[in-house]
Parts: sequence; C-alpha cells; structure tokens
Amino acid sequence: MLVRFVSQGVPLAEGDMNEIPEVETPAASGIYDDEGNMLQSFMDRVREALARDDAFELREAIGGLHETELGEVLGYLTTEQRQALVRLMGEDFDYTALTEVDEAIRLEMIHAMPPEQVAVAVSELASDDAVYILEDLDAQDRDEILRRLPFRERLRLRRALEYPEESAGRRMQTEFVAVPPFWTVGQTIDYVREDDDLPETFSEVFVVDPSFKLRGAVALHEILRAKRPEKIESIMHPTRHAIPAVMDQEEAAQIFEQYDLLSAAVVDENETLVGVLTIDDIVDVIQEEAEEDFRRLGGVGDEEISDTVLTAARSRFAWLFVNLFTAFLAASVIGLFDGTIQQMVALAALMPIVASMGGNAAAQTMTVTVRAIATRDINIHNSGRILRREVLVGLLNGTVIAFLIGLVVTLWFGETSLGIVIAVAMIINMLAAALAGILIPLLLNRAGADPAIASAVFVTAVTDVVGFFGFLGLASWWFGLAR
Repeated sequence: MLVRFVSQGVPLAEGDMNEIPEVETPAASGIYDDEGNMLQSFMDRVREALARDDAFELREAIGGLHETELGEVLGYLTTEQRQALVRLMGEDFDYTALTEVDEAIRLEMIHAMPPEQVAVAVSELASDDAVYILEDLDAQDRDEILRRLPFRERLRLRRALEYPEESAGRRMQTEFVAVPPFWTVGQTIDYVREDDDLPETFSEVFVVDPSFKLRGAVALHEILRAKRPEKIESIMHPTRHAIPAVMDQEEAAQIFEQYDLLSAAVVDENETLVGVLTIDDIVDVIQEEAEEDFRRLGGVGDEEISDTVLTAARSRFAWLFVNLFTAFLAASVIGLFDGTIQQMVALAALMPIVASMGGNAAAQTMTVTVRAIATRDINIHNSGRILRREVLVGLLNGTVIAFLIGLVVTLWFGETSLGIVIAVAMIINMLAAALAGILIPLLLNRAGADPAIASAVFVTAVTDVVGFFGFLGLASWWFGLAR
C-alpha cells in the first residue's frame, strides 16, 4: 500500500512517487493475516526453531518484532517454549515485551530467571517499564533484584515503588529533561544533544529552580523556533496540569483526556519534579481501567486469560457465593405463593419472563451508571436529572414491553386477566430495575465500595424479588387464589 505525501495541501508530482517508501500494513508484515490475527505459519516457524534450539532461525523470525508483537508471541507459547526463547535470544531479547503479557506469564518468566539476569534486564528498561515489572514481585524477590542495580538507579526505582499501586507515581518515567530558567535556548539544545543520560523520546523540557521545584515547561517546537540567545524563562509557560505522584492513575488519565495532553509533569507533596507521564502510558491506563470495569461487572475481578484453573475459580467464587444467598431470597418469595402456583400452573411458566426482562433492563442502566461513575460524568449536580431520565426510560420501555407480553399471554392462555396481571407486573419490575440500576451503584460508590464489582449481585436480587413478588402477588390478589 502506497501513501501519497502532501506538502501544504499540494500532492507530490507523479514523478516523485518513486521516492515514497512503501508503508506496510499489519497483513503485509508477514506475521498477520488480513484480519489482524497472527499467522499460524509464523508461529509454527517460531516453535520449530525453539524445538531445534536454532538461535539463528529464531532471531530471523522474531528479531525485528515490536515489543507488543513479541508479547503476543510469548502468550501463544508454553512455559518451556518461553524459557527456551529467552535463552536462545540472549542479549537480543527485548525485555520490554514482559510489560505486554499477562501478569501470570510475566511472573512465571521472571521467576525462571536468575536475579542477575533480571537485574540486567531491568537496568536496560525505561523506569516506568522497570517499575511495572518489579511491582508484581514479592518484597524479597524485588529487593534481591534491586540490590544488584547501580545506586542511583536503585534509588529511583525504590522511590517510584513506594508510591501507592495504580498511582501516577507508579506510572511515571523518572527520566526527564529539566533545565534552570536562566539557561539560553542554545545551552538547552546543546545539553539535550550531549547528555547520554537523557530519555530517548520527550516532548517537553521542564523548568526547575535550584531546589528542583517545578517552575514551568517549554514544548520542543517552541525551543526549535526560538533564537539561541533567548532565555528559557522568556519562552516557558506555567505548568497548569502538574499531576501529584499520589494521584490515582485513572484521575491522571482523565486530566490527559480533558486537556489533550501529550505529557505532564509529576510532582511530590513539595511540588518537586519527580517524573513525567506520557500519553503512551495513559493509553495503557485507559485500556486497563476499561478492561477492569468490564471484568468486574461480570464478577471476575482481576482474572486474566492466562490464570490457572484454581486461580480463576477462586476469583469467581466469592460473588457466586453471595449470589447464592440472593437466589435463596428470591426462592423464598416464590415459596410464599406456592399455593397460587399450584392452582394456576401458567404462573410458573411466566415467572422467568418477568424476572429476566427486569434483570436485562437493570443491567443496561447499571452499565451506563458504572461507566459514568468511572469517567466522572455523573455527580451531585446531575444525578437527579439522570435518575429521572432512567425512570422515564424504564417506564416507557416497561409500558411497550408490557403491552406486547400482555397481548401474547392473552392469546397464548386465553386469559385476558392474566395478560393484564403480567403487564402490570412488568411495568413495576422495569421501574424497579431502572431505580436499582442507578441507585445501587451510586450508593455503593458513596460507601467506598467498587460499584463495578458489587452492583450486579444486588441489582439482580432486587429485580428477582420485585419481579416475583409483584407478579405472584398481583395474581393472588386478582384471582383471589392466595392461601
């Protein structure tokens, strides 16, 4: 696939097209098919190289892969194959790929390496990637690796690891470019060119005072456009969105989203510059938080696809156990009307319809609410309006569904009164579903619980109890069949 370059809105001449490089799509790279799936033939080549201990062939196959592609390859291999891959690649193995695999795979690979090898690998990584790998290890293993690092690097990593989990301090890079305000543009450019300890990529130069307190920042394009004799302080701008190191990573991501940032300074409690957050880290945060919310809505917590059977079963059991009690609660409501059900068997066939429709409606409202809480789109100022909207949505959908199901039940059983009863019960349960779907997540959030993981069980309990009680209670009253 050829890409035609445009300069100031004017396409290049046809004769210049020979100078334009061919841009490879994922399918053209030789390892993916047209749908973006890794080719089986490529994976067979990798596995065959590993089986033959052919380091040359393995390097030919995966030597040029991006870290994300290498991480995908590692995910498709067995434990023994992954260990063989690291051994055969030797110094050519890109340890950044460990940040692209599931935690279970990452820990398994690290535990299989001697501490000296892990220390060398960590020392070659950017500080944020190093922290990402080290934070999942237990304290003893982590200390064993850290003590093998140079003092300055060990100090930086220890400091980052002291910040709370899922905080900006854990995500930040401790490598950044900082200069005093009295430097000239020429001094700054020379410094960036000559200092080998600076980060490989950056978009801002931060301005600090002698105590390293953040004064401001200068974008690279501003430096490139300024004259060499100009003072940095004359072109810098105040850093309006400095992020506290203890801030939750999700809040930091919201700041990036709100202000369209590419990078942001990270400061400690004394406003001292300690690191920088970049957009690539924030993209990972956004993806992780979205996946986490999705999994928790399903009651599977932090489960990953590579987890063992025992780990997966344990992570799911807790909420299944809670759901067992709510199921008994719903069953006890049905037990109150066993005489009614015995005298009108049609009620038993229709009960699941009322409960399932209420459960589905509640799941819709709950999903919208939990996501709004996570993105802070719902707050004290608009919660009343959103509550009214959801109630009206529940009433409207409930009315339409009630009419349809009432008509079907009337034609099915030849009982107009039964159609009316189930229609009224449906409206009641849809309203209850709307209220439960928004109020339960809000109340759980106010109480400090995670609404994503705790809401589903309680919302389902409400719709089951209200649905069964409403339908069977109305039927008992309407037909006079109560015991």
